[in-house]
Amino acid sequence: MKTYKYSDLSTSDIQKLVQRNVDQANEVRAVVEEVIAEVRANGDKALISYAAKFDKVELEKLYLDKDELITIAASVTTEQKAAFEVAYHNIYKFHQAQLKTEDKIETMPGVTCWRELRPIEKVGLYIPGGSAVLPSTLLMLGIPALIAGCREIVVCSPPQKDGKVNAFIAFVALLLGIDRIYLAGGAQAIAAMAYGTETIAKVDKIFGPGNQFVTKAKTIIQSTTTTAIDMPAGPSEVLVIADETCNPSFVAADLLAQSEHGPDSQAILVCTSDKIADEVLLEVEKQTPALPRAEIIRAALKNSYFVITDTLDEAMSFSNAYAPEHLILATLEWERLTAGILNAGSIFLGNLTPESAGDYASGTNHTLPTSAFARAYSGVSVDSFVKKITFQHITAEGIANIASTVEILAELEGLLAHRNAISIRKEK
Repeated sequence: MKTYKYSDLSTSDIQKLVQRNVDQANEVRAVVEEVIAEVRANGDKALISYAAKFDKVELEKLYLDKDELITIAASVTTEQKAAFEVAYHNIYKFHQAQLKTEDKIETMPGVTCWRELRPIEKVGLYIPGGSAVLPSTLLMLGIPALIAGCREIVVCSPPQKDGKVNAFIAFVALLLGIDRIYLAGGAQAIAAMAYGTETIAKVDKIFGPGNQFVTKAKTIIQSTTTTAIDMPAGPSEVLVIADETCNPSFVAADLLAQSEHGPDSQAILVCTSDKIADEVLLEVEKQTPALPRAEIIRAALKNSYFVITDTLDEAMSFSNAYAPEHLILATLEWERLTAGILNAGSIFLGNLTPESAGDYASGTNHTLPTSAFARAYSGVSVDSFVKKITFQHITAEGIANIASTVEILAELEGLLAHRNAISIRKEK
């Protein structure tokens, strides 16, 4: 793995180093725009064609119904079901606490303002199914959608070679009360949920992670349709800050855990000495051969690197520039460092908090901003599935108190009809 000395890096060097998943030649965009146009023009026919092309399966229909999901889920063992149920409980408990009623505020006598939550009516959940099938993502998206009260939940996931979905995805769908899964993946699934087809309903907002093609499709449809997206959530990434109080074997395990997502994943170690870097690298070399996805891991590690800093504060400065999806503080000083965190999707504190706990069952959401979008985006939460609508009510006393302010401001902006709308109430 490549290693850099923080003290040798200029500001421009750091800016180049933290860039990832940049489509400078617009190659990904060109492919995705063609897919979107095809789905928009030909609907179900295009989806069936893309399933044959990309998923190598001939589909007779584009969905699995409840009875089919029950049959598929029958192979899930009792132990596996119990694990899903514990994860469901923890995720539900954490997200349920996010649903809060706000107080009404009297901004001046007779003028009361407040906000109320309303669910987004139709949401689309994209569940990846490429090199790794992710039923945990269906939990992470489906639970807050249920808590928010979304009326219609559309789930899309790529078909497997047998024209079905993984048994675990089927089980989680049933656990969530979802009785239909649409067999569409990639950019074509995003286009189907954004525009609608004969079978798949158009939704108001699309959620879910994916590869560069899925992420590009989401960013395109957000700017060209009335369908919103949760965030750009592309290839996964982790940044680990470590000092001499870390456990190198734990750090290596965390880097490898992220790397096995896919060859375009990235795992960054920022540590305070060459000794730590060497010890972690030895552990990476030791642990990798025993892992079944070792080939994918090695490809991801080629995109990854180490940064050696003199202090933890320098390490945090680099992390804020990188804005990682996942940030692990592998140090006993994690409490001191948390106040300095500006940009990160989700944070894992101390040597006993692996990122995989958050991926599956601690309760936090694992659908997070990648590719430095953590500078401006938050991870998925119940808030992602609701609209916060403002209300105001003005009494006769309120009109008397606020009228002159509104009249003056409307007049100075030259909007006299605005002024009249309050003046006529004041006079009467």
